[in-house]
Parts: sequence; C-alpha cells; structure tokens
Amino acid sequence: MTTASPPEPVPFASLGLSAALVRRAASAGWRQANAIQAAVVPAVVQGRDVLGLAPTGAGKTAAYVLPLLQRQQTEAKPADAWTRRLRVLVLAPTRELAGQIGAAVRALAPALKCVVAVGGLSINPQLMALRGGADWVIATPGRLIDLLQHNGLRLGGLDSLVLDEADRLLDDAFADEIGVLLAQLPPRRQSLMFSATMPAAVAALASRLLRDPVKVDLRALPGAAAAPGGRPAITERAIEVDTARRAPLLRRLLATAGWDKVLVFVATQYAAEHVAAKLRLHGVAAQALHGRLAQSRRAAALDEFEQGRLAVLVATDLASRGLDIAGLAVVLNYDLPRSALDYTHRIGRTGRADMAGQALSFICADQPASAAHFALIEKRQQRTVPRERIAGFEPDPTAAAAAEAARQPGSGPGSNEQSGVKGRRKRKKDKLREAAALSAPTPASTPRP
Repeated sequence: MTTASPPEPVPFASLGLSAALVRRAASAGWRQANAIQAAVVPAVVQGRDVLGLAPTGAGKTAAYVLPLLQRQQTEAKPADAWTRRLRVLVLAPTRELAGQIGAAVRALAPALKCVVAVGGLSINPQLMALRGGADWVIATPGRLIDLLQHNGLRLGGLDSLVLDEADRLLDDAFADEIGVLLAQLPPRRQSLMFSATMPAAVAALASRLLRDPVKVDLRALPGAAAAPGGRPAITERAIEVDTARRAPLLRRLLATAGWDKVLVFVATQYAAEHVAAKLRLHGVAAQALHGRLAQSRRAAALDEFEQGRLAVLVATDLASRGLDIAGLAVVLNYDLPRSALDYTHRIGRTGRADMAGQALSFICADQPASAAHFALIEKRQQRTVPRERIAGFEPDPTAAAAAEAARQPGSGPGSNEQSGVKGRRKRKKDKLREAAALSAPTPASTPRP
C-alpha cells in the first residue's frame, strides 16, 4: 500500500482537471484543492485505487467526484444516450448524504445522467429513471439491492465504485447488505474508500477490495481540523446543568448567544419531537429530524434549516454523518452520544470548509452517569473540555457533588453500571460467565466422588 503525503492547498487546475471542469468547480465553491483533494485527485485521475482517511468536513466528496468526472470526460461517449451503462456507483449510508452527492454531480456535469436511489420513497420513479441506463448512481445499500432484485440496473460494466463514510457502511446495520453488493461487482474496476475512522472492519475490507491503493491519512495531520489563522476549527464546551433545566437553558442560549441556526442532537426519535415541540411553544422555529419521518418531510426540514427558515433542527444521529450544512456554526449535544466516535461525527457538522464552529454538550449534573460518560468521551478523544456553569442555571449542589465523585478514579468511569455508554456495558459473554459462577456449587456443597 502506497502512502501519499498530503500536499499544501493548490489550484484545481494544477491537478489534471480540464478547464471547463475547473470553472464549474469554482462555481460550486471549490476554488482551491485542500489537503485531501490535492492528494486524492491526481491518483483517481490516473485510475488508482484510493483509501482516504480524513476528519469529517475535510472535503472528501470533491476529492472523488471531480477526478471521476474528469476520467469520464476524456473517454469516448456512447453513440446513443439510451445505451448508457453504469460507470460510477457511489454507496452512502444515509439518504441525505446520497442526495447531497447527487446534487454535486448534477451541478458539475449536467449532461451526465445521475440517479439518486434511496429508501423511504417509492421505488417506481427510481426504476423509471434508470430506464435506458445511467452514468452515475448514488444509492443507499438497501435500495440498491431492491433495484438489483427488480432488474433495474446491472453492475457488470461498472468502472468505479466509491464507498463514502465506509465506517458507517460497515456497521451492523449495513454489513450484510454490503456483502451482498460486493459479491455482484465486476472483478476489474477502480475502487475508492473514504472514511473518518479506521476500525478493524474498514481495514479488513480495504485489504480485500483495494488493489495497490494510494493511502491518504489526514486524521492526525497537524492543523487538519484548523480554521484559517491556525485557530481550532471547533471550540468545544461542556455545560453542567440539571436534567430538567436543559430545555430552559437551551432557550436562554438561543435568545442570548446570537446564533443564526443550531443543530441540536438528542438520543431518540421521541426526544427529537418532544424538544422541537417545546421550542415551538416558546416561539422558536424548530423542527425534528429522525428516521421515522417520511423522506419528503426529512428533505423539507433540511431545506428549511439550510435556507434559514428554521432556527433549530433537533435531530437524532441520523444527522451526524455526511451532512454538509452551509454556515452551521453551532452543534449542541442535548443528550450525549453513546460513543466517542458518534461524538466526533456529531460535532463534525460544524467547523467545516475552513470555518470556525462551536460544539456544546450538556452534562446532567444530577445524573452521575452523565459525567462519567463525558469523561470517557474525553479519554477516547484524548483531550479535556473545561466544565462551565451558566448563571441562573447552576445545578443543585448535592447533585453536582455526586457527579463530581463519579469522575474520580475508581468510581463511575470504571463501573459497568453506566449503561448509556457504548463499550461500558457488560458483554453477553461476561454476563453468562457470572451467571454460571453464581449457579456453580460451592466447594462445601460439592458431592465427593
């Protein structure tokens, strides 16, 4: 595996892209190639396989869309538009990310036929759109399997495969579907994988899927997550507050901080609806975003938020992956995420495209597990976030003392009682061993042979 050292930002024109494509990229706001783009674009243009690892918001979409379009422009076009064969397949974990990728492709190459195929919508219009073939298909795994079962498309002539957000595509929700899809791919193709993290599943798939790939790893690059001037792209804050006072505190912050729009993360679909409804009762333009909503309502909520007609979008972790919301300066964790990885992806919705952002987290002072939970996230992130208290919303002293005790060595963080923290609950095997130990006869009661 070859490793490419990430170069400094350079003009896209110097990376082997045509003048016309460079002009369209500039119109889309991509005027200079950043580190991930400058390293990946030449390799993709040359037909190399690529493993790209970079923080959320690093610009991975442009890193593969632009060079793949360049490759298609330099190849002969079919004589008849109705004989199109699928050239590029992009797999994305969420409908929203698939839609954003499709919009980018259509803006850069309006002459190409690009079909976005996602669940939550009727399959019939998508099957109709695929009649006569398509140049690009951007799909979620489940809907792509549906299309294949309906003979809506074939993968045999595929030139390039892209796995965007590969770590999410390989989690438990998609693992089986990805295995089914990969088995139908042609043996000769260009494969590109992009991910913000490198868990074992991603490493294993990369070794099986990629051939002599260029590896671009910017996860630990100094300044990779920095805004212009070297300051941190994301300023993290942790605010201690009692559970019941989170909603009033959120309203106070919205009223006094001068934020244009805020993405608020909660743990459940019910909480998304509940918090959004509470905000609306107090005159705040807010909507919920979660997986139970129809796709049309999800798209409408995102569009209203991006256009500034909503001040607050209250979302589950559905919104933590892939979404690029222009001008989003603040992310707030109303409920803490289950894992440090989810925390990284949540706060990565801000501080994008060289803009600074803020990430706030509420720590429930009356729940010691909450303090232990955030301490574990800090440990996994290898950084400490100072605790704050807002005047008028200080937690009850006894509750705060209990939470502080939970942060001390040998207390909360080492306990398996913190069931809300991913990786901290007892494994099934451990529970079975404990049950076996409890039911085993003691030496005094063991019958002699």
